[in-house]
Formats: sequence, C-alpha cells, structure tokens
Amino acid sequence: MKNSKFVAISLSAVLLLSGCNMNNTTKGGLIGGGSGAALGAIIGNIIGKDAKGTAIGAAIGTAVGTSAGVLIGKKMDKAKAAAEAVKDAKVESVADANGLQAVKVTFDSGILFATNKSDLNDAAKSSLQKFASDVLNVNKDMDVVIVGHTDSTGTDAINNPLSERRAQSVETYLKSCNVSASQIKSVGGAGSTQPVADNSTAAGRQQNRRVEVYLYASKAMIEAAQNGTLQ
Repeated sequence: MKNSKFVAISLSAVLLLSGCNMNNTTKGGLIGGGSGAALGAIIGNIIGKDAKGTAIGAAIGTAVGTSAGVLIGKKMDKAKAAAEAVKDAKVESVADANGLQAVKVTFDSGILFATNKSDLNDAAKSSLQKFASDVLNVNKDMDVVIVGHTDSTGTDAINNPLSERRAQSVETYLKSCNVSASQIKSVGGAGSTQPVADNSTAAGRQQNRRVEVYLYASKAMIEAAQNGTLQ
C-alpha cells in the first residue's frame, strides 16, 4: 500500500549529475564502475538526513558494475528522448539512490491544474496520455515515483493535501492509460517544502506548483543489466 502521507525526499541528492554535459550512457558507465559506491554513499548520506523521505531507487544490496551501468544508461537515454517529445514536459537526467541513471519529468501545475485545484484539464490529459503510451508503457521495467508540489502561498494544512491530491490525480490518469499500478511505487506530496524557484514572484510560484515523475531502474532491470540481457 502506498503511503498517503508520503513526503518526497530531498531530491537535491538525486540531481547531483543533472548538470553534467554527458548522456546517460556515458554517465551510467562511470557511475556503474568504481565511482558508483562513492556516489551512492554521498546520496545515501544526504537522503538519510530526511527521516520523512524514501529513497528513489530499487533495493539491490550489491554494487552495479560498469557494463550494467552502461546498459541502464542507454535505456534511460531512450526513455528521456521519448519523454522530451511530450508537450509541456520538462525532462532531466538524474541519479537514483543506487547512483544509477534515472529520468525526472516535471509537469508544471499551471498547465495541469487550475489554481488551488487538483482536477486535470484536457491539455494535461493529452500530454499525460502521450507520456503513458510512449514512455511508461514501453518501459515497464522502470519503476515510477510521483511527487506533487505547491508554492508557499497558504498554510501547510492546505498545501500538503493539495500536493498529494495533484500527484494522485496524475497517478489515476496514468493508470487509466494502462500504466500498471505495480509500476508506480510511491505517490505523495511535498507541499511547499521543495521550491525550485523564488516564491516571492508570480513566475517563481508557478514553477514551484508542479508534479514530478521519476523513472528509475527496477530490481528486475538491474538484474537484467548485470546479466547482460537488458534490451
């Protein structure tokens, strides 16, 4: 059962590599090799400071080798390219809690929802349908986390449940587009606690009102990569 009170982790840890000028295949090889353990430890240390958070990454218990990291990175490159073709989606490369490459897709709540609402509009449904059909449904070996966010307007008593409802609306619609419930590992809201822009401006507040969808390697995908059978 998904935790309805889930609060997203401090995802700055996950963004350590997002600014690097490398594709996921290259970064996957670097991370999957000797640097993987060190990066994983750094990410784990940062995540561990947020007692309310849950790490984004499959629990595998072993180091992932360079060749497996390359295969995972290559597949993440393909998923990222497909996501970039979705209207109104901002797509970034990130690292998961295992130090493996993942994909972060951000949908601005100004596009998805009316102010203070959690009902998806028609344009949002069109984008999410394409995202489901072209990305999630062709990458069923990738796990998914959905996180809603708000700006700082209003109180936590308003923002926290609103961010959760928005994430849940995205989850519900994706499942109506044949995304498997078992693929979506966690859904929740972070309220206004993780701004990406200045809440003192209207433009900044709009950026902070968002829903983020994370795609990362499942345990089965990692095992296939380690076995050299990942396609």
